Order: sequence, then C-alpha cells, then structure tokens
Amino acid sequence: MILVTGATGFLGAELAKELVLRGNTIRCSKRITSTIPPLLLPYAAQIEWVIADLMDAFALEQALDGVTQVYNCAAFVSLKQADKEPMIRTNVMGTANFVDLCVNRKIRMVHTSSVAAVGEAKPGELISEKHHLDPTNEHDGYAISKLESEMEVWRGIAEGLDAVIVNPTIIIGVSAGTAGSGQIFETVRKGLKFYTPGSIGFVDVQDVAKCMIGLMESSITAKRYIINAENRSYQQIFGEIARCLGVKEPATLAKPWMMELAWRGAAVMAALTGKDPALDKTSARAASVTRNFDNSEIKKDIGFEFRPLSETIQEICAAIKD
Repeated sequence: MILVTGATGFLGAELAKELVLRGNTIRCSKRITSTIPPLLLPYAAQIEWVIADLMDAFALEQALDGVTQVYNCAAFVSLKQADKEPMIRTNVMGTANFVDLCVNRKIRMVHTSSVAAVGEAKPGELISEKHHLDPTNEHDGYAISKLESEMEVWRGIAEGLDAVIVNPTIIIGVSAGTAGSGQIFETVRKGLKFYTPGSIGFVDVQDVAKCMIGLMESSITAKRYIINAENRSYQQIFGEIARCLGVKEPATLAKPWMMELAWRGAAVMAALTGKDPALDKTSARAASVTRNFDNSEIKKDIGFEFRPLSETIQEICAAIKD
C-alpha cells in the first residue's frame, strides 16, 4: 500500500492523481478540517481517505498499517509572523513522528522539502544539492521549518530509514487556482505594473509528481534532489504571463527600497484586516535576489526531462481565460 500525506494540497493532490492513473490503489491522509480536492473526486474508488494529523502519532500509526511506501507532502505553511513558531514546531515534530514510524516499520519514504531549505551559491554559480542553508543567518520561519524537517529525515536515514528528499523550486500548474503560486498569474492578470531584479526557478507540478514517483521506484536512497525545470528572471516570467493573458507587461523596475516600503505597507494592512499579508519581508527581499538552480542531478540519476515552462504557462493562461 502507498500512503500520500498532504493529499488535499496542490502537490499532494497531483501526486495522488498520477499514482492512481498508473494503476495504483492508494491511501491518502487528511486533517479532519480539510476537504477532498475536486481534482481527486473522480478517483474515489481508487483512494482510501484516512484522518491523520502529523502531530497525532497514534493516528499516523494507524494510517501506516500495511503501507510500504510513503510520499510525505504534508506541511504547515503561513506567512503570518504569529505562526512562525507553531509552523516550525508542527513541521519538525510532525516529520520526526513520521520518520520514527517509518524507521520502525521499514517503510520507504520520499520527503517533500523546498529550495527554501537549500543554501546560496557564489555569484554566477548555479545552486545545487551540495549547498546548505545556514540556519544562523536565516529568519524565514518556513525555510527554517523545512531545513529542520530535512534534518529529521537525515537523522532517520542514519538510523536505517530508506528515504529520498526532493527540493522543488516554485511549483506551478492549473490546479493551483488563485492560491499559492497561482497568485502570480492572478496578480499579472489584474494589471501588475512592477517587476523586480531577481530570478528564481519554476517547475510544473506534474513534473514534480513524476520525479517523486521515479525516485520512489528507483533504488536511490539517502540523497536530496533539486526539482527545477527552468530559471527565469521575474521580468521574464511576468512578461511571458502578461503576453499569454493579453494584458500589459509590467514595465517599471521595483528597486529594493521600494520593496521595503511595500512589505511594510502589506504588514500594516494585514494587521488591520487579520488576513495574511499580500507581501512579507522575506518574500520582498528574496524578489531582488538572483537564485538560479542546477537540475542536472535529477536528470542524470533517473533520466528525467522536464516539460518546457512555456507550455505550462500557456496551459494555465488558457484555463484562466476559460
């Protein structure tokens, strides 16, 4: 039996769908307050849903009955400063619970981390799996939670866990809707006027799912992989999305000092409304940083070829227009 945690989320749902389309009957875990995503409703006969929070070791133990493979996609994600410590605690302790159970039951795991947990390269170099985040210089709660969760997986590997870690860049796809990375397309659609000088990697959600399955079905263990299709500057990605949607491209460079003002303004609005900030300090500063990623390791080890990013962008834009 295969278990997918976090299957109500963007990546977890796409992964579950891909597994079912390959002929598997799977088990998916969800929190009691989560709803099954529309993407998975047509596959009810192939998916067994169980209620299991990562912080509930007893529920996890029951969810793992008869399981031989686990795809761990569950995570607490928030931009609110008030959620920083709870997010770190939940992600790290939840991963630790899961790792302990998988070690004891000899269950193979593919753990989903993020490039937020990968360090920086020297100027002009690509960021690769050899780079590691320095926690003493990091203040982003999400990045810290992902890094420390990875450390729990590595601790499990030292204790005999058969596991692989994936570090995706920004994941995009139609099923994101207007949440998460979907906000990029929605913001451009509404008329984005500014672009920032930085760059980042992007990857199709289906490619991430396929890479994870390819790694699970391989004999590879005790390795981490950056999952990235292409690196794009923010000016390039915003411009391509705008052209695809038939709206005006952002034409004004948002300099770092402007981004500093923007996140402070967003913080004030969030405090007044009680909603997540439209832009947080970490994201604002990251938007001016060039971070380009090396995807050669995953391509070499499982022979994977990524879908061209422009195809994914066109697919998402077509869905938005419809």
